[in-house]
Order: sequence, then structure tokens, then C-alpha cells
Amino acid sequence: MKEIVIDPASRSPFNGGKFEGWGSSFCWWANRIGYSDRLTGEAARLFYGQGEGELGLNIIRYNIGGGDDTSHHHIRRTDSAIPGYLVKQGDGSLAYDWTADERQRNVLVAAVRAAGTAAIVEAFSNSPPYFMCKSGCSSGAEKPEEDNLLPGQYEAFADYLAAVAEHFQTDWGIRFQSLDPMNEPASAYWGAMSEKQEGCHFDPGESQSRVLLATKRALDRHGLSGIILCGTDETSIDVQIDSFTKLSPEARDAIARIDTHSYMGSRREELQELAVRNGKNLWMSEVDGGDVAGVSAGEMGAALALARRIITDLNGLEASAWILWQLIDSHISSEGMNGNKDSGMPDTQGGYWGIAVADHDRGELVLTKKYWAFWQFTHFIRPGMRLLRIAETAATATGTGDTADCLAAYDEENGTLVIVAVNYLSCPRFFTADISAFLHDRHRRPGIRAYRTSGSLTDGENAAPAECGHIRWGHLKACLRGNSITTFVIG
Repeated sequence: MKEIVIDPASRSPFNGGKFEGWGSSFCWWANRIGYSDRLTGEAARLFYGQGEGELGLNIIRYNIGGGDDTSHHHIRRTDSAIPGYLVKQGDGSLAYDWTADERQRNVLVAAVRAAGTAAIVEAFSNSPPYFMCKSGCSSGAEKPEEDNLLPGQYEAFADYLAAVAEHFQTDWGIRFQSLDPMNEPASAYWGAMSEKQEGCHFDPGESQSRVLLATKRALDRHGLSGIILCGTDETSIDVQIDSFTKLSPEARDAIARIDTHSYMGSRREELQELAVRNGKNLWMSEVDGGDVAGVSAGEMGAALALARRIITDLNGLEASAWILWQLIDSHISSEGMNGNKDSGMPDTQGGYWGIAVADHDRGELVLTKKYWAFWQFTHFIRPGMRLLRIAETAATATGTGDTADCLAAYDEENGTLVIVAVNYLSCPRFFTADISAFLHDRHRRPGIRAYRTSGSLTDGENAAPAECGHIRWGHLKACLRGNSITTFVIG
């Protein structure tokens, strides 16, 4: 058994030390379910509501679609063909169609309503409209490693994004807190006529700098200088360091926050230090995966992998927000959409993307163990709380990495300490944490509540109350069930 110590004085160097919250990208799942009032309402409640068994997310990343040539039918997913608002007419002129993207927007409105005053909406772009692209396709260039935006279209692209942001604010009452005009721009994933999605490569350095500065000018022209410009949402933490470093001084000054994905890379502390050194906020703005963790964990394998990713990212980056890619990645439907078939129910004994499945035939959402794993964090570590640093006592350190198995946060207003602890072993594991610095009255034993997710959906625990911890002499002591996630709420 080893002991951890939670530093009461620690706080994230970002956003004044206050956590901004949890969220999800809305492409592509919102585009897929937004036709159904029933699915839309259920998703908004379960994901963004704050009641019992609800996640309480508050961050929404809305995708401003570029829109592809209507003669193209290469995207094979049912959810990822996102309509654009700027449409090329038969005579070659351009006009805005504000009825476009109704499905994603329906879910956005419902989620904002469910999240209430805590809601934060960020806009981002995967690609410019197809007619601004060299390939004439919003899925990427003929050579994926090359820029696809036409040299003379930087200002037009930026103006498109700003015009959409202005319309959302003035006509629909939804203000974007921030805007990122690029998505994984240094990647060579985005090729013309792709079966998957929109995408656009921008070389690090001059090209990315041009996009950012053009977007800043466009926001100013549209009277939206209060919208935070951020970037560059690279797929890898290590690539994000490289891309930010290669921006021009003017472009670095223009962005107020670094957004990064954490699919790859390991230099979390280096990115954190880079952001601090340059006076930028930091978000982990996208990740998910089909990984598993634990030992013979069954349905908990995917849940434990998600927990490990959250803990690794937030302990390493100390980012002020953590955002999942898609809440719903799989769909069950006898009809499909856009002439394409859905993937159906994933094998939940293995790895899969998303935390819920939309059953369109029944009009309901199927929650997985990943949903309840996410709940263990999001329901208790709330916006405005302080992420805490965790250390291992020298006397008990063994180098086996247990400090990476928990995340802690503190609610200064209510004096509540939250610890999420994970056991990746199949057998029980003892857990002890020195929390004496948080116990101001040594003669009063604070209240403690514990909630646990383990086993399978049908016969396991899904955020169930658990009697597994006690406090003695300033220490939290608990026995963690095998392949489990346990949240302790103390205070």
C-alpha cells in the first residue's frame, strides 16, 4: 500500500486556477440525432443536465460546417456530412442559407438550455467551403499533406466564420465564447473525396498564422472582438507545441488560448509550461479512442481507459477544460441517413468510441459503462473548482505509477474535496490519501460519500453509493474494488 498527499495550495496556472468544465464536440453526433425531438431532448438532459445520473457537462464545441459540392457523395458515415451556411448559387453568386445545419443547431439549443448559465459554446471549423478549396472538395486536398485553401481565399474564409458567429449571436441569441478556425491542421489526414469527413491541412508557420490573423481581423470587422481566438487544435500534444512555436509573433499574440487534442504525444508538462510562458489559457479540446484498460475487465475495460485518459491529461496539462470528441459515435437504425448505413451497436466487451449509442428505431439512448465512468468525474468536479496536485510520499513510493490513478479537486466555496480513484487491477487495492491539510477542525470528522462504477451494466455498479472509505487521523483510507472507479466527496 502506498500513500498519496494532496497539495492544498496547488491550483492550475490557467483561468485563475479555476476549472472551466467538461464538454463534447457536437460534430458529428448532433447532426445525426437532431431531427428527433425525443433523441435531442434525451441527449440534452443526460449529457448537459445536472440531475441525478446526469453528466452535467457545460462546454459545447459547435462545428461550423464548410459544406461540400452537392454533386459529391463520397462521405459514407451517416453523421459527418455537415452542411455549410454559405451556398454557391446556380449563377455562381454566394448567398447565406440560415436554414442549413438545423439538426446540429437543434441539439445545441437544447444543450445550452440544459446547461443553464454555466454553458460555454466554442465554434470550430474542419474545412472552408468547397468553392474556397484548391481541390473543390471540403474533405481535403488532392495531396493530403498540402494546404487546400486557395491563396486568395484566406480573408473570405475568415469572414465566413465571423459572419456565422455574428448571426448566431444577433439572430439566435447564442454567443460563441471562442473560435478556432482550424482542426488538426498539421495532419495529413484530410484528402479530397474522403469517405469520412471534412478536413483541411494548413502548414505550421506562415499558413496557420495567416488563418489566425485573418480570423482576428474578421471578428473585429463584425464587432465580435470579445470572442476568444484560439488554436490550433493539433491531433498531438507534441505537434501542438511545434505548431504554436512556429506561429508568427503577431499570430501568437492574437490567440488567447491554446487548444490541443491529446490523441498522441506525451510532452504534457512542456505544453503547459509553453502556455504559461506565453500567457495563454489551455484546453484539452478533443480526445476519445477505442482503448481498454484494466485486467480482464470486460465492459469496464473501455470505461477504465477513459478514466486513465482524463487523469493523465488533467494531472499532466492542468488544463482548465477537458472535452470528449463524440458523446455518441455509434447509431442503430434500420433506415440509416443520406443513403448510408449505420454501424449498429458496438462490442462493449472491447474498445469503442463514444459513451452512448443512439437507437433511432426505438428513439432512445443506450448508455455504456464509459458514460458512467465519465459521470464519476463530471458530476462532482464542477466548473469553478480547483484542480489539485498529487504527490506520493517518499516513504511509500515504489515507482509503480499509482499517483496517475487518481484526480483531485477542491470546492473552496463549499469546502468540499473530491477525489476520483481508479483501480486497474482485477483484485482489490488499498488506497490511502493524506488529506489532513483540508481538515481545519481536527475534532470534527467530516462527512464522506463514495460512489462507484464497476462490473457490467446489467449486474454491476453504475455510479452506485458505496461504503468503502473512512477518515482516520487526517487520512482517507479505502479498499478499491477490482476494475473500478470510485469518487469520494469529503466535506
